[in-house]
Amino acid sequence: MKIQSLFPKSFFVFLFSILFLYGCSLNQENELDQLPALEISNASYGIDPRQKMDVFLPAGRSAEKTRVLIYIHGGAWIDGDKSEFLQVKPLVEQAFPGFAMITINYRLYDFASRQNRFPAQEEDIKAALLYIRSKLAEWDVSEGILLSGASAGAHLALLHGYKNREDDIKGVIAFFPPTDLTSLFGFNNLTTLGLTEIMGGTPQTVPLIYQNASPVNFASSDDPPTIFFHGETDQVVPMTQSERLETALKNAQIKHEFVRVPNQGHGFTAETNAALLIQANTFFGDF
Repeated sequence: MKIQSLFPKSFFVFLFSILFLYGCSLNQENELDQLPALEISNASYGIDPRQKMDVFLPAGRSAEKTRVLIYIHGGAWIDGDKSEFLQVKPLVEQAFPGFAMITINYRLYDFASRQNRFPAQEEDIKAALLYIRSKLAEWDVSEGILLSGASAGAHLALLHGYKNREDDIKGVIAFFPPTDLTSLFGFNNLTTLGLTEIMGGTPQTVPLIYQNASPVNFASSDDPPTIFFHGETDQVVPMTQSERLETALKNAQIKHEFVRVPNQGHGFTAETNAALLIQANTFFGDF
């Protein structure tokens, strides 16, 4: 026997329409709740024209889940620009999905005017981090920070991670870093000339400046985990600089990983960078 429905077909059509529209409304609300991606160019953290940073905030970010990766460019403390990061930005996005990313400019030493001797660069990173911390809530990102850099930028990242460390620095990623400027001084004529100018003397005439500018001298047991990479054929910063860092981190019992990169010099191929960045993400895990 066929049982008659108590409700006409038009009722079920109406009910389905209401449920469908309600579901669409929820999806729209969820989409609206998600913050869109945002890029902030040349944000000033000081009055000098070089004291600027670029900020890349991902879509759907939140203060609970969105961590921050900061990149410091290289250039021997006399050259370079934050735009260097754009060369590896797609690779970083693949290796560290969902991260906010910040790339920093800092004052460079000028041979002509002899302005901005070290520690101007160190002071700029401290000022930039202070500015970033003041903006974390506004940017809707967390307090978990990874510092990274290449060459002179790696030196500054390590120096800040150890000497000027704050608890929100959860790790450091360093590519072919200078770590002991006293031993680096005599590597070649360019190194000797450059460091004499930038530091305002030699390791014999201003030893404290060299010691205070060398990350290896500040490694201690409560410093952040560190992963660092060095090309075996590097002719600009010798691998002994990373070997000295490895010794300092072992002695201080700091979690670390030192990766020697065969057949690579002072700068890696895109394929190598991609693999190393993934290795770095694995090293840090979900900090």
